[in-house]
Amino acid sequence: MVVILRTLVIYVMIIAAMRLMGKRQIGELQPSELVSTILLSNLASIPIESPEIPLLSCVLPIFLIVCLEILITALCTRSHRLASMVSGYPKIVVRGGVIDQEILRELRFTVDDLLASLRAKDIFRLEEVDLALVETNGSISVFTAQDASGQAGTQKRPCLPLIIDGCFSKDAAAYCGISPAWLQKVLRDAQVGQQDVLLMLCSDDGEYTIIKKK
Repeated sequence: MVVILRTLVIYVMIIAAMRLMGKRQIGELQPSELVSTILLSNLASIPIESPEIPLLSCVLPIFLIVCLEILITALCTRSHRLASMVSGYPKIVVRGGVIDQEILRELRFTVDDLLASLRAKDIFRLEEVDLALVETNGSISVFTAQDASGQAGTQKRPCLPLIIDGCFSKDAAAYCGISPAWLQKVLRDAQVGQQDVLLMLCSDDGEYTIIKKK
């Protein structure tokens, strides 16, 4: 009976903890979220498997992990640099049907991994891929030549985040062919400094959108 009650308490507590941390699907977890989830599952199993261990000795570490995860998440929403340090940032692995082998090695992705991810999106020809990015959660986002053409010829080119929370993305600039001089001119015309930009999206045809911080 004691084991059943302890299990119910831990079960309810973990559900509450996951709700507080705002967990998403496992495939969408960031590195810090995945670590927290693994630690919570391990800590939750201890009082269930070992009834002689006081329940409080496991409740406190669980509470601490939840607090740390909430704190890290809150800090990451305020600092893009910290978010990049904790979770990394998206990497472009395919441009115009050409695989960026250096990025592939950096991410420790094999060609089989890449092709399997593309096949999961019903893409079987590499030349169809106009742009493919590995997101911070490990998933792959793909923009194809078919997407670019569109059924009515009105589909726009993909836009990448050139500036996020005042931080400049060299990868996005390289893909879009953006020079520092062009960027500074655009910011001057918009009468906004780089540090005052919440988000700037830009495509490789020079179309851009700027959202200022409030």
